[in-house]
Amino acid sequence: MNELTLPLFTQLLSKKSIAPVEGFPDNPCLMFSTLPKIEDRAKIRFILGHEIRFEKSNEDHVSRLIKHWRAKLAPELDGTGAEGIDQLDNEYLQDLASDAPIIRMVNHLMERSLDLNASDIHFEPEEKYLKVRCRVDGVMVNLENLPAQVIAAVSSRVKLMARLDIGEKRLPQDGRIQYQMGERSLDMRVSTLPGVHGESIVLRILDRSDIQVELEQLGMPPDLLKSYNRVIQQPHGIILVTGPTGSGKTTSLYATLEKINTGQQKTITIEDPVEYQLEGITQIHVNSKIGLSFSAGLRSIVRQDPDIIMVGEIRDRETAEIAIESALTGHLVFSTLHTNDSAGAITRLQDMGIDSYLISSSIIAVMAQRLVRKICVHCADYEMITDEEADLLDIDPKQFSQVRRGVGCDRCANTGYRGRLGLYELLVISDNTRHVIGSGGDASAIRNQGIKDGLQTLRKDALEKLFQGLTTPEEIVRVTKAN
Repeated sequence: MNELTLPLFTQLLSKKSIAPVEGFPDNPCLMFSTLPKIEDRAKIRFILGHEIRFEKSNEDHVSRLIKHWRAKLAPELDGTGAEGIDQLDNEYLQDLASDAPIIRMVNHLMERSLDLNASDIHFEPEEKYLKVRCRVDGVMVNLENLPAQVIAAVSSRVKLMARLDIGEKRLPQDGRIQYQMGERSLDMRVSTLPGVHGESIVLRILDRSDIQVELEQLGMPPDLLKSYNRVIQQPHGIILVTGPTGSGKTTSLYATLEKINTGQQKTITIEDPVEYQLEGITQIHVNSKIGLSFSAGLRSIVRQDPDIIMVGEIRDRETAEIAIESALTGHLVFSTLHTNDSAGAITRLQDMGIDSYLISSSIIAVMAQRLVRKICVHCADYEMITDEEADLLDIDPKQFSQVRRGVGCDRCANTGYRGRLGLYELLVISDNTRHVIGSGGDASAIRNQGIKDGLQTLRKDALEKLFQGLTTPEEIVRVTKAN
């Protein structure tokens, strides 16, 4: 059976809508081109709540079944497609969201994503179907293409779970879902965005069990880790962590706070939102609706006599100025910026209007990071590196002729990858670098000075992990740029 049919089949079973199909058994039956394993069959039976027979079939038969089931489902959901959502009243949407098949479908999609260790779930309405995708190890994976008739029901169900306004479809909304899956306690940050064919909904999955990590487990190179440990013991100054969304910045900062939180200092954080609760640390949640922004919260934090401050993100000049003022008056400040590399953080602050002399006197280090997928250890094998790959990575194929790749297996969902690891570069602001910053040097000048002082770039760290057999050339090209 094609994976598209499972939630639809669940709905049809619950509504007793299965009808005989010409050439197929009269009783409910799942057909597969390749029969699933015994444990997978048990899981399917549990999800559906029925005793199901499994039979091997060919792709043509499976396609006919999909068309038949979709045809049976469409009349029951008539009028709830993307084109009619705006005309539905709140009471009807509430009924749709509370319908048992819809509840079962949404829960099933969430649990499938969680089984894949996804970090996000995306509900993306199209003209003729609802595309459901998830992000696994930083790469989007297609889960389902559901019929357009379920768009209103699914979006209403997710918004109801997140306690959002079901009737508001013209403006973006943000919410949160607490989800319990077995022993795992999960928080899901929910974001809705109006689109042409309906609301795009993204659920960002926050697993509390995943944040209990130490700095030594993040994959930092030994020399960089030694320098970073030395930097975070400084009594005052600003330490920035940079990288795109989903690059592990929050994990690095939390691991850092756990490392230096000895109980002898007062630590306060202001975040948007507070993703994980840390013992012994005062954490503040940004709430723009009541005027509690990063800048407003940070201004109040400094009156609380903290030793260490963490600002979730420096987004504007006012927040940057208060953070710098705090660092110059004896506080150790941690924060994040969205820049491509460590040197870019300096010019980003300059673009905000911060004077170069303030930057050079307050910033003590900038760490840039990325996440790459790890090769699955269960199906890894070596093969020759191609000339094109060697050219892209600027390495000599004669000195490094083989690369390790995963060929795909059940444990990695046939992707060849399982899990992720970090790539890091740490720009420690030396006296020479301060001089470059103070004299108005651009990102290239700052970066070149950093390299002279021993900066190991993201690309260099990536190549080291390639030589160690931890990742692939494709991953390195995907997330890093050439030196």
